[in-house]
Amino acid sequence: MILDKQENILIITQESSNIIELVQKIEARYDEVQHDNIIVNLFSFGNLTKTNLGEFLKLSKTHRAAKHSFVIVTNKISTDELPEGIMTVPTLQEAFDIIEMEEIERDLGF
Repeated sequence: MILDKQENILIITQESSNIIELVQKIEARYDEVQHDNIIVNLFSFGNLTKTNLGEFLKLSKTHRAAKHSFVIVTNKISTDELPEGIMTVPTLQEAFDIIEMEEIERDLGF
């Protein structure tokens, strides 16, 4: 798991493991990252399914409930195919844009 922090955004990249192990690693280190907006970059994963991304649901809901963004970068599955609470975008730039929009909404009290 590669962690790259840019201001209040943490980008998590994983290339060599499976989704379940990645979620477990994030949960194990959650105390360290709970105050950051999180981008999980899964662009290098070739085969992703709705079930794979569903593994992030609990983590995503917990993080969003704490008023922080949680965005997954993948072009394999769109947000429309996933349960509410999991946000996916096809590019890293769109993930940054989503976080910026959500920060503005939180600042305005939405």
